[in-house]
Amino acid sequence: MTPAAIVAIPPAMTDALPTPRPGITDIQAYTPGKAGAEGVANPVKLSANENILGCSPLAREAYVAAAVNLAQYPDGRGAALRAALADHYRLEPNRLILGCGTDEIFALLNQVYLCAGDNIVQGQWGFGAYAIGARANEGEVRFAPERHYRIDVDAMLAAIDERTRLVFLANPANPTGTFITEAEVQRLHAGLPPNVLLVLDGAYAEFNTDPGFDDGLKLARDAHNIVVTHTFSKLHGLAALRVGWAYAPAAVADAVERIRPPFNTSIPAQAAAVAALADTEFQARALALVEQWRPWLTQQLAGLGLDVTPSSANFMMMEFPATPGKTAAQAEAFLASRGLILRGLAGYGLDNHLRVTIGLEEHNRAVVDALAAFMAA
Repeated sequence: MTPAAIVAIPPAMTDALPTPRPGITDIQAYTPGKAGAEGVANPVKLSANENILGCSPLAREAYVAAAVNLAQYPDGRGAALRAALADHYRLEPNRLILGCGTDEIFALLNQVYLCAGDNIVQGQWGFGAYAIGARANEGEVRFAPERHYRIDVDAMLAAIDERTRLVFLANPANPTGTFITEAEVQRLHAGLPPNVLLVLDGAYAEFNTDPGFDDGLKLARDAHNIVVTHTFSKLHGLAALRVGWAYAPAAVADAVERIRPPFNTSIPAQAAAVAALADTEFQARALALVEQWRPWLTQQLAGLGLDVTPSSANFMMMEFPATPGKTAAQAEAFLASRGLILRGLAGYGLDNHLRVTIGLEEHNRAVVDALAAFMAA
């Protein structure tokens, strides 16, 4: 191109910069639990609700074996994993959605169903990923007040209006560990307008042994506006591989598939997930660990003067007394100095709370001993 052919750019345009769509720069990015502490070697990470037992050895073997296929694109539809999920849960494969973690599925649902000015409804202490996805699509986020850190069905229904498109419910909830019963979920669903999609996040559902609880798959089977999500990150211990899935009405699954990234779950991740799903022995061990130590931790922490929220997940939340020198932030720092990494919840507006993942016996006893020393100091 000759100099004469170069088109001059008006001076006013040279000062312009690429501009994010409205609301993007107002979003507070998700902050994960800390993984370490300055000056502490090999700390015990109890901040992210990970499976303290690791993952199924069968899943690990499948992951390693899949390494010979790293030059290939994965099956975009994840046929083997779809088939394994459909067989395990007795579901229709065409109604399944695979995601890079359930976070991606939440984002895709927001993208499919929200226009600027629409809104989502979630609990007061709901998981931060729901709101991030809504705001990224210029949606409004409505937080329904909770009672005793527990979803209030009436408050959720009261927050819905003609611009509501999605209702997000983690059951059990993160970061509180509380849940609502199957009957309450049914009442919430019955009160929704037919054009509102109820998203039941079952990331921790496997840990709930209450007879009145159900993850929603039965209810979703014949409903046109319910999506149930599950993850391989918690019970199955595959957090690093980012594999989530959803059971949705066929029309919802079809709409999401139209914008889902084509290769969003990798070959090793799909193979490991199939193997993990089949390893019921590992799942039983992980569940038994939580069921053994959850009541013990609840009792011990309450005995230290902490207000422990009853949990149905693999973690629990505790509130510190309004006493100078005994704040949650100070406790978090004290524990970190002893190599125990817990999750501060100030980002959720729970300034005086910590969340702890249920660990092995030595971890749980170390947490109690350290907090006893902190409270007595």
